Amino acid sequence: MANENRFDLIITVVNKGFSDYVIETARSMGASGATIIHGRGTGIHETDSFFGNFIQPEKDIVLILVFKKDKNKIMQEICKVSRLNEEGKGLSFSVPVNNVEGINYLTEKNKIAKINKKYK
Repeated sequence: MANENRFDLIITVVNKGFSDYVIETARSMGASGATIIHGRGTGIHETDSFFGNFIQPEKDIVLILVFKKDKNKIMQEICKVSRLNEEGKGLSFSVPVNNVEGINYLTEKNKIAKINKKYK
């Protein structure tokens, strides 16, 4: 269990079609990938009506597994680029990840980066 308590999961909910901004931003800050889940909103800003029928806008939920040490800078940049501080644009939050398996590419990438940094 070498990967225990080294990661956080950033969860970002944006309007459908805006997940690319979140992913591009996270990658530019060092994240290696993301998963997109499609959903629909039911929040206070999500209920519009069209001819008496309620419309629930579609959402993209972006899941990004990151190293704990990188979480804050990645989240801040996602928030800035995606304008999440503006009403109705979305939200981003993180949760600690207790244990992870199957992410050898992340741990190998980190080992190589440390070695390269050491010899620069």
